[in-house]
Amino acid sequence: MNRFLSAASAAVLAFGLAGGALAGVTEEDLLNDANTPGDILTNGMGRDLQRYSPLETLNKDNVKNLVPAWAFSLGGEKQRGQETQPLVHDGIMYVTGSYSRLYAIDMTNGKEIWQYDARLPEGILPCCDVINRGGAIYGDNIYFGTLDARIVALDLKTGDVKWNKKIANYKEGYSYTAAPLIVNGLVITGNSGGEFGIVGEVQARDAETGEMVWTRPVIEGHMGTLNGEDSTMTGTLNATWPGDMWKTGGGATWLGGSYDADTNTLVFGTGNPAPWNSHLRNAGTPVEGNTGDNLYAASRLGIDPATGEIKWHFQTTPREGWDFDGVNEVVAFTDKDGNKRFATADRNGFFYVLNREDGAFVNATPFVSDITWAKGIDETGRPIYVEEARPGNPLEAEKGEMVFSVPSFLGGKNWMPMAHSQKTGLFYVPSNEWGMDIWNEPISYKKGAAYLGAGFTIKPIFESHIGSLKAIQPETGEIKWDFQNEAPLWGGVMTTAGGLVFFGTPEGEFIALDDETGEKLWSFQTGSGIVGQPVTFEMDGEQYVTIVSGWGGAVPLWGGEVAKKVNYLNQGGTVWTFKLPKQLAMAN
Repeated sequence: MNRFLSAASAAVLAFGLAGGALAGVTEEDLLNDANTPGDILTNGMGRDLQRYSPLETLNKDNVKNLVPAWAFSLGGEKQRGQETQPLVHDGIMYVTGSYSRLYAIDMTNGKEIWQYDARLPEGILPCCDVINRGGAIYGDNIYFGTLDARIVALDLKTGDVKWNKKIANYKEGYSYTAAPLIVNGLVITGNSGGEFGIVGEVQARDAETGEMVWTRPVIEGHMGTLNGEDSTMTGTLNATWPGDMWKTGGGATWLGGSYDADTNTLVFGTGNPAPWNSHLRNAGTPVEGNTGDNLYAASRLGIDPATGEIKWHFQTTPREGWDFDGVNEVVAFTDKDGNKRFATADRNGFFYVLNREDGAFVNATPFVSDITWAKGIDETGRPIYVEEARPGNPLEAEKGEMVFSVPSFLGGKNWMPMAHSQKTGLFYVPSNEWGMDIWNEPISYKKGAAYLGAGFTIKPIFESHIGSLKAIQPETGEIKWDFQNEAPLWGGVMTTAGGLVFFGTPEGEFIALDDETGEKLWSFQTGSGIVGQPVTFEMDGEQYVTIVSGWGGAVPLWGGEVAKKVNYLNQGGTVWTFKLPKQLAMAN
């Protein structure tokens, strides 16, 4: 690994820029992260992932006065997609970049303090670009993952490596791109690699030493561990999987998780079962009593943070056959009637509300147009399948019957995080309107090789737009407004008490909307497509907003006909930070 420290950082090493020694971040600090606008310690601006800021200095009347404060280049030839969310602590901003890099930046002027570059081996197998979605801060360390499936702890002040641990074997197709989650002194990680027949798993390590505390595989039949010993099996062997297919069953936990402090529950989504070809995973007639649901793929899991035991599960797409996954973030919120709920917008095109105590189904409504694979969701939360819309069984043929499916496998909503406003009660969901031709093919497992058993071509379903930022009422599923964009939306959303919704587009525009009407109030051209996650914070009495610009991610790699529509977009890598100057804060 390489770590660079600037000469200008000497003062920062001795004292925090906020004035005084750098203090260790505690569990209480993480618990209060959403309510402390001077710092951002967690992915989601709070472990409930609401991405809501209580700051209201910047509002609908004065957002027009938002101006650039500084810009920082991620530099070099290592551009590609920049999907990160910055963190902020003691006057320093921490930003991860493509190819597993991490930067510490002086927030007062945008100058680099230190840089860490992971020394990646040859032969890494990332599915969907060489991105990284951010880090986590705890104690005196910052933690982030690398493309060769490792988790690294660095000293906040110097960038020196405290420890570096292996999550899984990258040669088998594993990687890691999500921001870690820290709860009660444990660093909790998932894994990536669902296209390679890996097995999804959640791991918890001691934050100080990096030593493993527990592991929880998410596919039935695999054994969990606790303190170095076998604990319990996940599910019941062959209850929902035929034969030995559970051994390479997929379910990658590639987006990371959230934490609900009210119920002391980790919530992780799990990815597609492997292979994509659902007929192989339900071969012939399953053993008696086998449902063929392929648990716990395409699900949300409630997990005990102390032991790794599964408390509950909710499967959004049983016997999933379209690569819809089930990893999309689960956001804890309280509805307008005071009920404690979870919300998740699935790649399958439905917006779900669950009970926070036990993950029980409350309701589900479609949030994208023209869904083909299901007629709806029944009263138990299971989809009402349109079986003729399932890709055909190839049997002995070269490929099975092709179907046109909506949404595409890139989802009604993919990884890009939504936001929830405590002010309006609405969710702001970055979605895409597209479909795909999809067909199944014969496939057999080979370690480290793609394990799909399917082919596809993505197509737009409307001429006017693909991207669609929707404001959704969670109690009813009603779409209050819809901001449409020609290219797909692939970045995160943030909302504020000032009545604003921030997000970026692949065309490079960073935008603020009115949270009640969707009216565009402000925008700035960043020079490259935005697939990052905005944040806002307060420093010296002024409100700042930051977004990382840099086009890439899955769309240009996997997007088929859609990719051709956006292949003119320039790559880049710039941290843009804006502020509302004090003298303009009261200007209307």
